[in-house]
Amino acid sequence: MTVTAFRPRPEPHEVAARVTATAAELLEVLWGRASTAPASASQLRVMLILEHHEGINLRTLADSLASTPPSTSRLCDRLQAAGFVERVVSPTDRREVRLYLSGRGRSFLSDLRTRRERALQAVLDQMPAAHRIALVQGLEAFCDAAAARIHDEDAGVPRGRTA
Repeated sequence: MTVTAFRPRPEPHEVAARVTATAAELLEVLWGRASTAPASASQLRVMLILEHHEGINLRTLADSLASTPPSTSRLCDRLQAAGFVERVVSPTDRREVRLYLSGRGRSFLSDLRTRRERALQAVLDQMPAAHRIALVQGLEAFCDAAAARIHDEDAGVPRGRTA
């Protein structure tokens, strides 16, 4: 009897989780080569949130970042100074400031995405066509499941149940 007979085989979802985590780490390395300068990783995260949540207020942004409003405000100060973020006083409450991604911020994200896609394309070009097709199918299913989970968590649906 071999030693491996005593070890339980990992479940397919465990293997998928491990491979996906490795892929995410490799993407970080590849994308790290497509510099995010002049924005830091934290600033980039703010910009991505603002892109999807136009007009978010500082407190909600801080909650999204699991940060404090003063730290988030300083991040936004630097982004505003770089011309990536605009602050607008709320029309309903003058004490509240709404945050928007500026045209320059949108251009920066577009350029960054283009550079990242080129880096990915170089890797994908090395894969056989059948594997690329399987990857697309798997990633589409993954994105659907992840989006559903995020939606459910945002709606307060308990784990293991769907809305």
